[in-house]
Amino acid sequence: MTDLANPEQLLFVSTTQTFLEKQASLTHVRGLHASGVAFQPEWWQRAAELGWTSLLVPEELGGGSVSGDGVADLALVAEQVGHTVAPGPLHPVSVVLAGLVEAPEGHEESIEALISGELVASWAVYEPRQPFTTSAAATTATRTGSGYRIDGVKDRVEAGADSGAVLVVATCDGQLRQFLVPTDAPGVTVTPQESVDLVKRYARVQFDGVEVPESAAVGSAGQTAAIIERQRQIALVLQCAEIVGILDAVLAMTYQWLNDRHSFGRPLSSYQALKHRAADMKTWFEACRGTTAGAVRAVADRSPDAEKLVSVAKAYVAERAPVMLQDAVQLHGGIGVTWEHDLHLYLRRVALYRAVFGSPEDHHRAVYRLSKKAGVPA
Repeated sequence: MTDLANPEQLLFVSTTQTFLEKQASLTHVRGLHASGVAFQPEWWQRAAELGWTSLLVPEELGGGSVSGDGVADLALVAEQVGHTVAPGPLHPVSVVLAGLVEAPEGHEESIEALISGELVASWAVYEPRQPFTTSAAATTATRTGSGYRIDGVKDRVEAGADSGAVLVVATCDGQLRQFLVPTDAPGVTVTPQESVDLVKRYARVQFDGVEVPESAAVGSAGQTAAIIERQRQIALVLQCAEIVGILDAVLAMTYQWLNDRHSFGRPLSSYQALKHRAADMKTWFEACRGTTAGAVRAVADRSPDAEKLVSVAKAYVAERAPVMLQDAVQLHGGIGVTWEHDLHLYLRRVALYRAVFGSPEDHHRAVYRLSKKAGVPA
């Protein structure tokens, strides 16, 4: 997805790949599912030691990236994660850090704990029975003498049951604000939720008169919209980058199967109809990789086009990927629909990401709206 001309970046990717192959293989994912565990805290701390959690954090706050481009480095990690649909809170922790580093005052200790892997935090943005939006919130924050009182319910909070804190989007004095709330605070109730993925877990988090200090707020009211947009962009490029990794692994698996499997004395890869399907999948994959790379570059550069390009990537990648996975299943024949085969592990993760943080249809509409606003001919 990215030109790895930097030798330090090459080493970083190689180390990440080796770690995932040894500590987060598909067999490991199946074992976690069988034991009802989303991820192991000690495993996540080892991942943090590799630098995964520091990439979006500036050096003055204890972070840093191997190439100097934290967004690109993080996207490479997500791509490697996709190869084995690895567990762990890479997405929620990265999104929370993306918000905290924009307004770190009062949150330095939390940032340090997130970097070390001692703390897991997640973004509480979804409202029950409501689609994804960053423009409104039914959850409220009311000013008190010492801070704020949070009331409301959030759901689809990734790794919510494993998080020590959640970054809550709430309406305060008619404006959106964000608050970092410990999950063990009085009045917070966390209820686990299942998902289609084998190891991705979500939670419903209820806030009943939860009292937080003034320092819990992340940024001012004037900063909040830009901070939330930054978090949304990071969430989307991570999704797309991981899906690119998934598609890379699935295509390699499928092409190997077509070469190894014989029918009427010939490998499946010799049949013209199957060649055409394989060629289509390769073309779509390269387009997915290209649109994702463009979005990563725009977000890393904080380009004015980043808002549109992340929607371009999500609209295309999340629309094409399920079709490609279904084609891969069909090309594998009967074995492709069995529990024992690994294809469904990838298909589950792709199906989940297609729905989270906006569907392809939502992002097609966003691209149209943003293009129209910029005066681009439809």
